[in-house]
Amino acid sequence: MALCLKQVFNKDKTFRPRKKFEPGTQRFELYKKAQASLKSGLDLRTVVQLPPGENINDWIAVHLVDFFNRINLIYGTMSEFCTERSCPVMSGGLKYEYRWQDDKKYKKPTKLSAPQYMNMLMDWIETLINNEDIFPTRTGVPFPKNFQQVCTKILTRLFRVFVHVYIHHFDGIINVGAEAHVNTCYKHFYYFITEFSLISHRELEPLREMTEKICH
Repeated sequence: MALCLKQVFNKDKTFRPRKKFEPGTQRFELYKKAQASLKSGLDLRTVVQLPPGENINDWIAVHLVDFFNRINLIYGTMSEFCTERSCPVMSGGLKYEYRWQDDKKYKKPTKLSAPQYMNMLMDWIETLINNEDIFPTRTGVPFPKNFQQVCTKILTRLFRVFVHVYIHHFDGIINVGAEAHVNTCYKHFYYFITEFSLISHRELEPLREMTEKICH
């Protein structure tokens, strides 16, 4: 019997603390607008479109942080099934293996277990979205020129969480009654990154068949 979402996705299972928007800021108002559209029952393809007059970088920033929170929550729910023993390599089936590189501790692509990779990934993203030089929160402070390139890298790596969860832990998703929620989150993510061409088609290949079934 499926559990209600409050039981499935509770805050105690969040992999990392949620990143929040400061009330009163333009980013907070955009976030509220995006959330209202999501709850209105509008088609997700429409929901992700840039509202007239809004800055595209603000729109991308708001969604990226929201996706980070949601995917963080999904993986947190699955993390008890994703162990060093069950997932010694961060992969998406037999064909795709993801190696970690951050130009600090891991200067070259390095094979890690899935839990290690997820920990490194969430720490790395958290550092970036809390960096005022990359994600400025003060009014009038511009985004850096490479902002969208940075977002592409973050979103590409977040997509790999979906790949791993869907291919290796889908039974767990079904067992906790979270299939519909995860699918909706994935569709929202997919429509957003394709609307703004933020991830290469090559990176999307591992979930292509599933995507064609649920997103078209």
